[in-house]
Amino acid sequence: MKLYADSPTRRLRQMVGDALLLAWVLIWIEIGKAVHDATMELAKPGLEINEAGSGLADKLREASSVVGDTPLVGDELQSPFDGAGDAADQIAGAGTSSVQAVEQLADWLGWTVGAIPVLILLVVYLPLRWRFARTATAGQRFVNAAEDLDLFALRALARQPMHRLGQISDDPAGAWRRGDPDVVRALAVLELKDVGLTPPPVKTTV
Repeated sequence: MKLYADSPTRRLRQMVGDALLLAWVLIWIEIGKAVHDATMELAKPGLEINEAGSGLADKLREASSVVGDTPLVGDELQSPFDGAGDAADQIAGAGTSSVQAVEQLADWLGWTVGAIPVLILLVVYLPLRWRFARTATAGQRFVNAAEDLDLFALRALARQPMHRLGQISDDPAGAWRRGDPDVVRALAVLELKDVGLTPPPVKTTV
């Protein structure tokens, strides 16, 4: 797979683009983490409620155990402490529910804030890079397989703007049909540059 163009200028632009893409992804990952951590600050009251409720429930049950040993009236004295302990458990449960809700919100906000900008850029950038890599890889096979640049010259006639073709020849199609080597090569070079490839060197005859 050919990922970068042969032209130094275009290759540099592609490398810079890939580096900027990576930096963009890393930046938004950190922003997403920051949003997640900031949102989790809202969970502190819930944690405090949970700890306080759990601690109160433990103390009430300890007291219930102590008064339960009181002769004759132990069961009657124990009942209010047990009820208060159950109420404290409910308070602790409310704190836990609050923390879980904040955790879900923090996860959702973190992923949303971090992922959306990254996905937008990937949707725009990756298809362009994939299209280049696929075209350049396929073209490279033809360039390496044979020195005949006729195929690329034909593609240039079909795809290149008229003013660029006119800079090569007043009759580029006729010159291509006649097999004019200079025109064929000039047309092929025009197309190869767009694909990101370097044409093979000219063979010199001794």
